[in-house]
Amino acid sequence: MARTREALISALLRDYSISRPAVTHPETARRQPIPFRAYAVHKDNGSLWPRTEHLEGLVWSSLAYDLRQQAFYTLTRDAWTGTKVSTNGGACMHLSRIVVKGYRSLSRVDVAVQSKTTCIIGENNAGKSCLILALRLALDVDLSSAYRSLVKDDIHTQVNQSQPFQVLVGVEFTDFDQNDNEVAMLHGTQLGDGRARIFYRFRPKALVRDALGTGDRDPNTLTLDDYGWELYGGGDPAIDLIDIEWDTENDDIGARSVGLQYLQAYRIVFLHALRDVESDLGDMRRSPLIRLIEASKIGQTEQDTLVAAVQAANDAIEASKSIEDVAEAVEKALHEVTGEAFALDVEIGLSSPTFQSILRNIRLLLSGPALKSFEPRRNGLGMNNLLYIAILIEQFRKRAAEGKAAGELILIEEPEAHLHPQLQTVLLDALRALPFQSIVTTHSTQVTSKAPLGSYVMMTNTGGASSFVSTIASNTALTSGDVADLERYLDATKSNLLFARRVMLVEGAAEAFLLPGLIKSAMGIDLDRYGISVVPIHGVHFGAYARLFSDTGLPKRCAIVADADLDPPDAEKVEVEEDEDAPPEKENLNALKGPFVEVFLGATTFEREIVLDNNLEMLGKAARAIGAPRVASKIDLAAAVLGIDEGLKKSVLNTAKRFGKARFAQLAAANMPEKGAAVPKYVEDAVNWLLA
Repeated sequence: MARTREALISALLRDYSISRPAVTHPETARRQPIPFRAYAVHKDNGSLWPRTEHLEGLVWSSLAYDLRQQAFYTLTRDAWTGTKVSTNGGACMHLSRIVVKGYRSLSRVDVAVQSKTTCIIGENNAGKSCLILALRLALDVDLSSAYRSLVKDDIHTQVNQSQPFQVLVGVEFTDFDQNDNEVAMLHGTQLGDGRARIFYRFRPKALVRDALGTGDRDPNTLTLDDYGWELYGGGDPAIDLIDIEWDTENDDIGARSVGLQYLQAYRIVFLHALRDVESDLGDMRRSPLIRLIEASKIGQTEQDTLVAAVQAANDAIEASKSIEDVAEAVEKALHEVTGEAFALDVEIGLSSPTFQSILRNIRLLLSGPALKSFEPRRNGLGMNNLLYIAILIEQFRKRAAEGKAAGELILIEEPEAHLHPQLQTVLLDALRALPFQSIVTTHSTQVTSKAPLGSYVMMTNTGGASSFVSTIASNTALTSGDVADLERYLDATKSNLLFARRVMLVEGAAEAFLLPGLIKSAMGIDLDRYGISVVPIHGVHFGAYARLFSDTGLPKRCAIVADADLDPPDAEKVEVEEDEDAPPEKENLNALKGPFVEVFLGATTFEREIVLDNNLEMLGKAARAIGAPRVASKIDLAAAVLGIDEGLKKSVLNTAKRFGKARFAQLAAANMPEKGAAVPKYVEDAVNWLLA
């Protein structure tokens, strides 16, 4: 219903308990009577501001604009909610769930997407790129239909292609109900409980399914030519995506067909790892720069001015005697080659004087400490990738500001391919600050160390035909305290455990420096070649790390290799005063054992345990190099005559403590024999268990 300005203000005074505004926006005085939601109300002074879209009817949820914060807020009948929403008129739609069945290396994936910026992490061939491409099958209108018609290699190896089967990729959305464009795009796909879903299916065509049902077609005779793809949405919320089978009919579950044209308002940009940014920036169809300029809505008057400038430049160039001579020479040579019947006239100029030609030829010019106004082709790949992403982000912002967007999603594959560690961190922070969603695939420990654990989608090879996919939220073994600890402790070094095939957790730097070399020299086993990472946690708080490895987290083997005393590497024995807190009880490591975790403890401390006959020469050289000649002589004497006793072990431990355990381990590693060293029995047992 339409209301006059005075009636509108009266309604606001009555229903929202807002004081009558002393000043109203001058624009309101010139407008004709318009619907209720065409106005927004300032949070602090109640002044009315007209909105751009005019929806019929009185709606008891509106938007107000806070001048100080430059943001819209949601206003309800009762009070201000204080909930900030995006400037495109609603909360940002969130892609909240991904389901994949039978696609490439992904046999069965069902993950909740918690964060606005999601990191899909995993080692090579874990299926990260497959998951991105699966998403595009369901959502990306720019993906060629040739990719949606699958070939044999697109089908998971465990799918029996001699029988009817299905490849399914489904997504769910939440937080779309406050944005009219998003609601419109998802019309027919909503489930009625704050969710909407869209799913892609590759399965036998309708006529083939009918023939199979009547028995007119033998299932064993099917080929991929009998299969086709379809895109549907919505349906019965009681029927979960993961439960939809190949013979489940869309009509039976209330699903509706989704045309790709309806997804055009949901903008997806995919940046693959080996992208040619320079080529994309120069391509009229792909360049985000041209789209950004077009989104800027340059008026006709300004376009005419630009065209006139190009025309004037062309006139000046053509007036040059030298340029004219070159043009005539080229024209003459062309006539000789083609003959008069096929000859063309030749002129030399900047470009044809049209606005589209200006767009085709426009270039970014950059400046830095060394050069001024240079083209991106003189940049490195990494900086050009960031430049591309920056242009893309600004294009998304303008698109949202126009009120035409129904969500945006950036898919970035392996940003570390072109960026050094600091720029990886800067990019991730920038993506997390954006108002739209992004998904990044990575095997960079630098990226994972800076990303919140809630943003992880972890993919790992478990030795079978399928990758295992999980999230921190799905790992029921982790406590909230564990997650908080891991957020603090998973730096770029310890994040390595997320990508390894198997993990050996140790207390400190001494073990990390020495164990790989000792194991290779003594057992002939190169841990890196077997995908085993030695990860120092710099303490004895193994619990949080160990609980990562479970059938709902990372289902791969983790060996805890520690000292029997479980004292932190940097701990010193001090007397506790009466008014001071005693240290907490030591963690029971045996309680951490499980299908994926085993514990291996030395009899004493690591430095004492490595004092073995085959290691004495190495330890003697390390003691001499660190500046402990007396201890070095004692080690030499033990090697030659006396043998090893408790006194010698104590001297080695004390030397490591005095000069620093990590430094002593570094020097010992530097003097490691290529073959013939020895490892303590508990370390050997740990390696054998990891390899079993």
